[in-house]
Amino acid sequence: MKSKAKSIEVHQGDLPAGMDFGDSVAVDTEAQGLRPNRDRLCLVQVSAGGGVCHLVQFPNADFSASNLKALFADDAVTKIFHYARFDVAMIKKYLGVVCGPVYCTKIASRLARTYTSNHGLKDVCKELLGIELSKEQQSSDWAAQTLSPSQIEYAAADVLYLHQIRDKLETILQREGRSELARACFDFLPTRADLDLGGWPDDDIFAHS
Repeated sequence: MKSKAKSIEVHQGDLPAGMDFGDSVAVDTEAQGLRPNRDRLCLVQVSAGGGVCHLVQFPNADFSASNLKALFADDAVTKIFHYARFDVAMIKKYLGVVCGPVYCTKIASRLARTYTSNHGLKDVCKELLGIELSKEQQSSDWAAQTLSPSQIEYAAADVLYLHQIRDKLETILQREGRSELARACFDFLPTRADLDLGGWPDDDIFAHS
């Protein structure tokens, strides 16, 4: 089964005022590349689930985005990511906000699905939900003034199922007694993002040598 959104809205520069995402929001980002200090933020995707997604585009590199910043800084709303390490760093770098609290489904997958080494969103989504995600637009020009329909569909798919994936993984983590370990990893993510932004992206600071 291929992923399909019920509704995708594209906004320029910020979310509309007064939006309510409940107690958790799925989040993803797209950038010009994979180096936060070099490759600027181009797009933020958010979803409360239910097949509805909002994309916030930054075509002119204007990151004032007061409504989006308020959402990310809201301690009452859990931000769900897949590979939060990158997204949290991008949001800190370009929006100036420390996301919290955070739930990372990739970390959860690594702790829960120890029977496999395949923890990409496509793999996790296929196994846990039976949904096939297309990754054809993974490498494309996200800084374009106008996004293509394929880019919009791709970007939305990266957040539409994170709530369901979180719930499935959390059941396994609780069963295996690893929920608290996962929480500790999630709590460390803002610090890990600071290390990435500060020049320690590939260093294991806990290593002996």
